[in-house]
Amino acid sequence: MNWYRVALLLLTGVWFARAAERARDLGVPLEGKPGVWNAITDVEGVEVGYQTLMSGGGATAVRTGVTAVWPRGKNEDAPVFGGWFSLNGNGEMTGTTWLEESGLLSGPVLITNTHSVGTVRDAFIKWRVARKRQAGGEPEEWSLPVVAETWDGFLNDVNGFHVTDADTATALESAKSGPIQEGNVGGGTGMVCYGFKGGTGTSSRKFGSYTVGVLVQCNCGRRSQLRISGVPVGQEIQDSIPYAKSGAFRDEDVGSIIIVVATDAPLLPTQLKRLARRASLGLARTGSTSGNGSGDIFIAFSTANRQAGTTKGLVNITMIPNDEMNAVFDATVQATEEAIVNAMLGAETITGYRDHRVVALPHDRLKQVLRKYQR
Repeated sequence: MNWYRVALLLLTGVWFARAAERARDLGVPLEGKPGVWNAITDVEGVEVGYQTLMSGGGATAVRTGVTAVWPRGKNEDAPVFGGWFSLNGNGEMTGTTWLEESGLLSGPVLITNTHSVGTVRDAFIKWRVARKRQAGGEPEEWSLPVVAETWDGFLNDVNGFHVTDADTATALESAKSGPIQEGNVGGGTGMVCYGFKGGTGTSSRKFGSYTVGVLVQCNCGRRSQLRISGVPVGQEIQDSIPYAKSGAFRDEDVGSIIIVVATDAPLLPTQLKRLARRASLGLARTGSTSGNGSGDIFIAFSTANRQAGTTKGLVNITMIPNDEMNAVFDATVQATEEAIVNAMLGAETITGYRDHRVVALPHDRLKQVLRKYQR
């Protein structure tokens, strides 16, 4: 057990029952050196907030929520350089056309379920206007927030439209640094990943004087695909596969994954787009082939270059040369892989919409399988 991390959790008054059962705590062999929290919040300034909605059962079960990732914290409106990439586009991330054009990300990245994207998008605009907050030189009358989604309709009454403006505000305003909860929280509450309970996961990597942090909302893959540290875990654990009873999607990859990559390394928008692409390789390490029905959409931003959003005059910026990007790529791939595993290990078995049940990845069985393959 990482006693230093446990001590920090206790000192900050933040402790979750499963905090000691992340991938590294279970002995899963992983590459790279994580930051203090092994989370996207290891990138200085980044804050994460959740609103988790869990109520009812049967045909009106609510298992959903909202996640907010603030690049410079909830009290800072200065834009950051950003880039995005769609590995497979059967999904949605609003605001990306302007992100592609301008290279600037203004405000948070918000993540929810498929049918609540519009609600969350509009709620953030209302929240911002009510507080007279605008990023950089943007006019008060104009806003194109970034809101992404994955589908939680197997566990959540997705057509009940349960996410509200107030839920979005809670996610925005509860954002903080430090350790963050994983699994059945925020937008990841009702998600399924590789036939196990999925959801929200995070990890980070240190390289030189810089940090890369990753947060995922994972809802992708088939059980047979899952690989952890190269071991075919999904093929070894074949019981309690969701969808099997209904026959729907039994052998299809119809999920999605949203990946948010943050770094304090000084990178330009073109370099951040390259970084977003590298998240694909971390996803592939866990077994995904990004099926036709999957919405695999990734966004990356840099908290360096605080003058990125300056609207007048000359702006002095710094950047890492392209020839020195390999360390950033390595960190992104490694942190993405671990964030996905952490999402499943942090999740708990859940029963939701129409009594559909999705089991969590059993920690003891995972350790048995890793030992079998001498990992």
